[in-house]
Amino acid sequence: MLNKLISNILPYMPQALVWQFSKEYIAGETIEDAVRAAKDLNNEGIKTTIDVLGEFIKNLGEAEANKREYLEVIEVTEKAGVQGNYSLKPTFFGLLIDKEAAYRHIREVVAKAASHGNFVRIDMEDSPCTDLEIELFRRLKAEFPGNVGLVLQAYLKRTHQDIKNLKDLHSAEYPLNLRLCKGIYVEPAAISYKKYDEVNQHFIEDIELMMQEGMYPAIATHDKPVVDGALKLIEKYKVPKDLYEFQMLYGVTPALRKSLVDQGHPMRVYVPFGKQWFGYCTRRVKENPKMASVIMKAIFVKG
Repeated sequence: MLNKLISNILPYMPQALVWQFSKEYIAGETIEDAVRAAKDLNNEGIKTTIDVLGEFIKNLGEAEANKREYLEVIEVTEKAGVQGNYSLKPTFFGLLIDKEAAYRHIREVVAKAASHGNFVRIDMEDSPCTDLEIELFRRLKAEFPGNVGLVLQAYLKRTHQDIKNLKDLHSAEYPLNLRLCKGIYVEPAAISYKKYDEVNQHFIEDIELMMQEGMYPAIATHDKPVVDGALKLIEKYKVPKDLYEFQMLYGVTPALRKSLVDQGHPMRVYVPFGKQWFGYCTRRVKENPKMASVIMKAIFVKG
C-alpha cells in the first residue's frame, strides 16, 4: 500500500527531489551526458544503446523536432567513437498521429545510422501500437536488413507467434535481431500473462525459439532466474558470442551485469537521456510500484 501511495504522489513531487532517485537511472539531460555515460560503460567492456526520452507526442511539429534531435545524436555519438547503437520509440515520431509521417522520420534516422554502419532498435510500446510497430519494422528491415531491430515483450500472449511470423525476415547473412523484454505496460489479462513464473517461462520459451532458428536474441532482463535460463540455452545450443547479447537498463542490477561481463558474455546497456526524464521516471514507478522503496532510500538516505 505504501509503495502504491508513493508511486501515485511521485508525479506531484518537486523535480529536484525526484532527481535524487532518478539520477542513478538517467544519464542526464544532454547528449554530452549520454556520451560520457556510454564511454564509461565502454571502458568496462559494455556496449550501449542510446535513447532520447519521450513518447506519445501531440503534433507532427514535435515529430520533426525529435527527428532532428536523433540525427544530431547520431552525428555526435559517432564522432565521439561510442561503441553502441540507438533505440527509439515510434510514438515519439507521431506513429499514432500519422503512421506514414512517422515512417518517413524514422527511416531518415535509420538511414543516418546505416551510413555509419550502425543500427537502430525500434522499441515496442503498449498493445495498441504492436501491429503498427511490427509493420514499421518490416518496411525498414526490407530496405536496411542489417541496420534495424525490434523489441518484443514476453508477457504478451501473442509474442511467441509474432516471432514465428517474422521468420521470413531472417537470413544467415542478416539474422533477425529481436530484443526480448518482459514488458512494462499495464495490459489486460486477456492478452497478457500476469504471474511472475508464467512470464518467466514464456520469456525462456521465446528465447529458445530464437536460438533454434539461428536468430539474434538480445536478452533484456535483470531477473536472475531468466538470466540463468538463458545461460543454459546458450550452452545447450552452443550459441556463438556474435549471435546473442544480454541487455540491461542504466543503473539497474550492476552486480549481475558485472558477473555476466566477467564471464565473457556480450552486454549492452540502455542509456536514456533527455529533458523528459521526469515523465519517464514517474511512469516507470507507476508501472512498477516496488521501485518506491528505492526512491525512499535515495531521498532519505542519500539526501
